[in-house]
Amino acid sequence: MTNDPRREAPLHRRTALSVSAALLAAAPLLTACGSDAHPGAAAVVGGQRIEVSSLQAQVRDVRTAQQASPQAAQLLQATGDLSREKLNGMIFDRIVDRVAKDHGVTATRAEIQRTRAQAAAQSGGEEQLATMLLQQQGIAPDQIDAAVRRQILMNKVAEKIGATNTPEGQKKLTEVFTAASKQLAIDVNPRYGAWDNDKIQLGTYSAPWIKQLTQDAPAIGSGA
Repeated sequence: MTNDPRREAPLHRRTALSVSAALLAAAPLLTACGSDAHPGAAAVVGGQRIEVSSLQAQVRDVRTAQQASPQAAQLLQATGDLSREKLNGMIFDRIVDRVAKDHGVTATRAEIQRTRAQAAAQSGGEEQLATMLLQQQGIAPDQIDAAVRRQILMNKVAEKIGATNTPEGQKKLTEVFTAASKQLAIDVNPRYGAWDNDKIQLGTYSAPWIKQLTQDAPAIGSGA
């Protein structure tokens, strides 16, 4: 793996299979959780609120890290829609948790630490890993463990259901995540858009971790 974060493919693009941009299947347009129904909520997933304050805290963490970077202006410009990006990741995390629970898989603290250490070693060190994830995925340093956990769970689910890196395996994984997305009845505040069960993402936002992934290296999935 090259140590140049600008040239290295994002680690969250690697896992046991291809989780395509269309991974995640069909449902009617979701009801918006407006201020009357869910005041202060950015979204409601499975009956559980994602508070606007929690979303804003994630955005602040990323902005703080970006502003401390020598490439601050470039990073800020590249993540102009950071609130939607972060909300997309927070919702997707809830879906991953549901799928993982349904299939009896977990990610232990030791596994997270080991996977993160392996990724850091391949990136040239922890600092280089953090720089790459911030630049390419909008992940702040204190959000890395959550991204690692997500990828571990996705890998384990793929292995559990036998979803290989083939069209058939992709279809099988898509069906699993689609079913979970529908079951959670995701309800998004209209200021951020609406959740698309066909794509398992927020409106037309293109989730960066839903790309071709391989097992060549420790995988880190983005919550961005």
